[in-house]
Amino acid sequence: MTTQRLSPWVGAPVLCAVLIFGAATASAQDIGTLNPEPLPPLTKPPGPGTSANALFARKTTPSAGPARSIGFYSRGCIAGAVALPINGETWQVMRVSRNRYYGHPDLIKFIEQLAGKGMTTGWHGLLIGDMSQPRGGPLLAGHASHQVGLDVDIWFTPMPKRELTRQQREEMMATMVVAADRKEVDPKVWRPAHIALIKAAAEDPRVNRVFVNPVIKKALCRDVGDDRAWLAKVQPWLGHDWHFHIRLDCPSDSPDCEPQPPRPEGDGCHNKETDRWPSNPLLEHSNPHAGPKMSKLPAACWDVLNAP
Repeated sequence: MTTQRLSPWVGAPVLCAVLIFGAATASAQDIGTLNPEPLPPLTKPPGPGTSANALFARKTTPSAGPARSIGFYSRGCIAGAVALPINGETWQVMRVSRNRYYGHPDLIKFIEQLAGKGMTTGWHGLLIGDMSQPRGGPLLAGHASHQVGLDVDIWFTPMPKRELTRQQREEMMATMVVAADRKEVDPKVWRPAHIALIKAAAEDPRVNRVFVNPVIKKALCRDVGDDRAWLAKVQPWLGHDWHFHIRLDCPSDSPDCEPQPPRPEGDGCHNKETDRWPSNPLLEHSNPHAGPKMSKLPAACWDVLNAP
C-alpha cells in the first residue's frame, strides 16, 4: 500500500508541485506535523490592514453564542463553532495539534452520520483531517478555504481498529490513491469502498461539493455504472490524492453565509475540467501565508474575534 510521504501540513500548491515533479521524498520530520511555534504576542492593537490569519490563529476557543457561518468559504469566519470530539466510535481526528477540528453544528452532525454510513459500505471508520479553526477565518498554512466551519477533509485511509496515540495522529501518513505517474488511480490501493464512501457523501442533500483529484474523478466516471446523478457534485481539484474534501451548503441559520455558485448540469464526466488546473480564486486551495487582510473579511468577523 502506498502512503503519502508529504505531511498534510503542507499547502496544496506545494504538495501538488512536489508530487507532479516526482520529488515526494520529504518525511514528517522534514516538514513538521507537530504543533508550530506559538505566535508572538501582538505589539499593538490590530487594524484593518492586519493579516487575518495571524489573528484567527491566536484564538484557541470558539466564540460564545449561537452558531453562524459568516462570509464565503475562502473569506469568512464562524461564530459559536462546535468541536468534533477527537474520538468517536466510527472516527478519529488527525493532526490534533493544529486545533482545526471545529465547525458549524451541521458539519459535526454530517461527519457523525457519514461515519456511520461508511461502516455499512465497507469503510470501517473515518480519519478526519482539517475542518476549521475555533473561530474559522484564514489559516496560516494549508488551505484558502475551511474558513466558515462547513469544510472537512476525509483521509483515504480507513480508521485503524485501535485508538491512535497523539504522536501517531501527528506522524502517520495518509494513503495515496493516485499512481506514481499521476495518470490513473493506483490499482493496488483503489477499492470499491473508496467509491462507496465518496458516493455516500455526495448523495447527502447538505453537501454542495466533493473535491477529489482529477484522476479520481476520471476513475469514478469510469467505474460507477448507471447510478451517476451524484457525480455532479464531485469536482476535480489537484492535490486531493490522499483525501477528499467535503463542503456543505450554507445553513439556514446563517443569513450572512455566502453560497457557493452551482455546479454545471450533468455528471461532469464529458467536459474538460478533469484535464485542467481550476482557475477560480474563490475556491482555490492555496497557501495563504500573506493574507487576506481583516479589511477583506466581513465586518462581522471583527465581532467574532473580539467576542468572549
